[in-house]
Amino acid sequence: MKNIIFVIIALLMFSCKDDTPSLNGDTGSLAFNAISVPDITYKSATVKAEVSNSPANLLKTGFCYGTEVSPEINSSLVETNISEGVMQAELSSLSESTTYYVRAFAMAYDGKVVYSDEASFTTGSPDAEQRLADYVAPTYDDDYTNISSWNQRSRWNLANVHDPSVVKADDGYYYMYQTDASYGNAHAAHGHFHCRRSKDLVNWEYIGATMPSTPDWILEELNKTRAEMGLEPITSPQYGYWAPVVRKVREGLYRMYYSIVIDNYIKTGKPAVTINNVAVNFDNSWTERAYIGLMETSDPASNIWEDKGMVVCSSTDKNMGDWGRNGLGNWQAYFYFNAIDPTYVITESGEHWMIYGSWHSGFSAVEIDPATGKTKTDLSKSWNIFSNGSTYGKLVARKDRSRWQGSEGPDIIYNPETEYYYMFIAYGQLAVSYNTRVVRSKYPDRDFKDMRGVAATSGDQAWPIVTHPYQFNDSYGWVGISHCGIFSDGAGNWFYTSQARFPVDIPGINQSNAVMMGHVRSIRWTEGETDSKMDGWPIVMPERYGAVPQDLPISKDELTGNWELIIFSGKPTGSDATTEIKKSQILTLNQDGTVETGVSEWTGKQWTYDAAKKVITINGTRIYLQREVDWEATPRVHTVVGGGYGTPSEGMSTYWLKKLK
Repeated sequence: MKNIIFVIIALLMFSCKDDTPSLNGDTGSLAFNAISVPDITYKSATVKAEVSNSPANLLKTGFCYGTEVSPEINSSLVETNISEGVMQAELSSLSESTTYYVRAFAMAYDGKVVYSDEASFTTGSPDAEQRLADYVAPTYDDDYTNISSWNQRSRWNLANVHDPSVVKADDGYYYMYQTDASYGNAHAAHGHFHCRRSKDLVNWEYIGATMPSTPDWILEELNKTRAEMGLEPITSPQYGYWAPVVRKVREGLYRMYYSIVIDNYIKTGKPAVTINNVAVNFDNSWTERAYIGLMETSDPASNIWEDKGMVVCSSTDKNMGDWGRNGLGNWQAYFYFNAIDPTYVITESGEHWMIYGSWHSGFSAVEIDPATGKTKTDLSKSWNIFSNGSTYGKLVARKDRSRWQGSEGPDIIYNPETEYYYMFIAYGQLAVSYNTRVVRSKYPDRDFKDMRGVAATSGDQAWPIVTHPYQFNDSYGWVGISHCGIFSDGAGNWFYTSQARFPVDIPGINQSNAVMMGHVRSIRWTEGETDSKMDGWPIVMPERYGAVPQDLPISKDELTGNWELIIFSGKPTGSDATTEIKKSQILTLNQDGTVETGVSEWTGKQWTYDAAKKVITINGTRIYLQREVDWEATPRVHTVVGGGYGTPSEGMSTYWLKKLK
């Protein structure tokens, strides 16, 4: 038997010997005779090298290149073969108007590398028409259910996004942070407040959780308060991790304010669990308080955050023990300011303010100590707050006058061009009706008003509608579009990001309303309106951002033809839970300047175009245009979209348009 094995091994060794390259082989007398760059565009280049005396066995050959002289194989490289004494390859995805250096190389199995002489070239700068002609739209699928699981996270891009907050960091990346919610609970047991990043706002790389486990201080603070209230401690709370906001405070310092909800009843401490539509542990009390905490980092790329503890907790204007609830139909909430959904702004004069609140009596503004990131005034007891100096902040906005109102997710920014602070607010329920409103003020902590001039604290709904559930043709449409994050690129361009969900019961998609895709949209700002009160308001574009080149002017000839028109008009139909998806209709802009559409006030009216400002005016309504992606087209292509607001006297309608190719 041993002899047989020996014979087999010998045969195998003999049969492989002639086919295996020598691991000790070198490049011999190989020489590169010439290297040239015969073809250069603004984003690619063809490189060519002539080779002589090439040995049969080489580990790899190709070109290495970069923006520094003498590139080596640890620089960017492209591999290619030698054919009849010539190597040729295309270098792609280059930066325009940039000088590159390139060398051909050959590597032997012993690791020896031979380089050619160096060549250099400079990419061109395309004209605007060429740049637009070369544009390729994003191709990822909005139905991401086949890659929604945790083990597919490297492919998510903007899948599994909920309540996003975005900050542009010093390294040039945009970092996005979010609520833990995900399709199929993919984030469960993998930490909290997950992060992804992007250089172009289109392609996003998943990074990971920023909080590995729940901080100990939350349970300590909870049970300290319960002891003071004469209640038994809760040993294992049912936590919810919601709605972080991230801001750059200064160079080398970033702050994240986050929400953690305790979903246990106050009286018994039992978890609020619903089985077969029955709240099995309901004990005639409200659920426990929520907490807003703080984390800091000096480098978002590291994804290492240091927890700094509690900033604020839910508080009430009622007495300490007035937490009773006589039934699930009672909506007179115990807590007045709910410590959920923080947002944060730094004023031009250096003041720091946090605004927070969700579903209870409205939103509170509390001043923050710039040095610590905590409240500037020490917190009093969390009951009878208006008798204790209101250290939990002051009311800045509310949807109505009740203690339980469908508004949440404020986000505040300052626009130095308009010199206003803007607060974006989510109205309605997530499943369908979620829509966004906006108010503004010259101050971060008071006097917010809507476009009509109505005070945000009045209890009247704010207008206009900024985003709303919608459906263009050839699509399922989107619902749940709110709880936004507003951010800029530092060069005057502003963006709106939020989750969006598929409608319920889409055939072939299990639990379609739980599909949460992150959306990023551009913002334009109104100017030159007939009513000056309408100047300086944000208009969110109707289609998602796709990095479409914007430098080619939009001509009047491009605008004639058919458009899809969506109108968000009047107050939402029915209750928040049943608000309808606004569907598109066809609008035609004729060459002679007339309009054809089913919208009675626009039919037969004239349209004009201001090419310098990229604004169409139809019957006095100004529509602000931008090039964007037609996400419903197959294949996706660039087109022209626009948005605008009707005047307060016309009912505050919001108009979204998309040009059809």
